[in-house]
Amino acid sequence: MQESEIDVAGIRLRHRHAGEGPTVLFLHDAAGVSWDPLLGALSTTCRVIAPEHPGFGRGPIPEWMLSSGDVAFFYLDALPALDLREVHLVGHGLGGWIAAEIAIRSTARLASLTLLAPAGVESPDAPFDDIFAWTADEFARRQFHDKRLADEWRQAQARLDIDIVLQNRTALARLAWNPRLNNPQLPYWLHRIDIPTLLVWGEDDQVIPFACHKPYLREIQQAELLALPQTGHALPIERAGEVAARLKSFFQGTKR
Repeated sequence: MQESEIDVAGIRLRHRHAGEGPTVLFLHDAAGVSWDPLLGALSTTCRVIAPEHPGFGRGPIPEWMLSSGDVAFFYLDALPALDLREVHLVGHGLGGWIAAEIAIRSTARLASLTLLAPAGVESPDAPFDDIFAWTADEFARRQFHDKRLADEWRQAQARLDIDIVLQNRTALARLAWNPRLNNPQLPYWLHRIDIPTLLVWGEDDQVIPFACHKPYLREIQQAELLALPQTGHALPIERAGEVAARLKSFFQGTKR
C-alpha cells in the first residue's frame, strides 16, 4: 500500500492505493481513512484507491463543505483529476452516503455502486441514535457484533493522534449534525442511480439500522441486497473476507 496526494480544485487529496486490475474507489466511514482488511483483500485482484475526505485527518475543513452533497461534487471533480473511468465506487457508512450522493448526480465515470451500510436515509421504523452523544467506548461497541473485535478496535483508536480524532469528529459534524446522519431529499433522487448497485448490511448494525436498506432497495432499479446475520456496522473489518468475495463477484458481473 502506498500513499499519494493530488490537487483537486485547490484541495490536497490524500489517498492510499494498492493493487492492479479493475479500479475500486473506496470512501471511508466517520472514523476516518484506514487500510481495513477489506481493502487488503480487494487489492489482490483490483486497483484500490482509498482517499481521505476533505476536512478529515490533518486537512483543514474547506469553507464550501457544508453537506455531503458538497463532498459528492468534490469527488466528481476528483475522478477526472485521478484519470478514473469505469470505477467501482464503494462507500461505507458516511462514505456510502457520499457515494449515493455522487451517483444521483452523475454515473458517467462509474461502472457500479456498492453501499456498505450507508448513512443518508433514515427509516421511520428505526430512527438514528445520536452518534455525537456516544462515548468512545460506546462508539466502538456499536460498530461490531463481536465484542472481542470491538475491544481491539477501541484499543487501536485510543492510540491515534487525538488531534486527528477531534478533526474527524468536527468534519463529521459539519456533514451530519442537522439532521443527524441523513439528507431528507436523498430518497427522492435515488431513482436516478442507473448502474448496478449492491447493498451490504449487517442485520445487527447499531449505527445505521438494517431497516434503512428499504428505501435504497426500493428506489434504485438495479439494486440487490446482501444481508449478513450476526454482523454489526464495521463490515470492512468484521466480515472482510465474505464482503470482499461478494464484491469481486459483483464487479465481474458488471463489466460493460
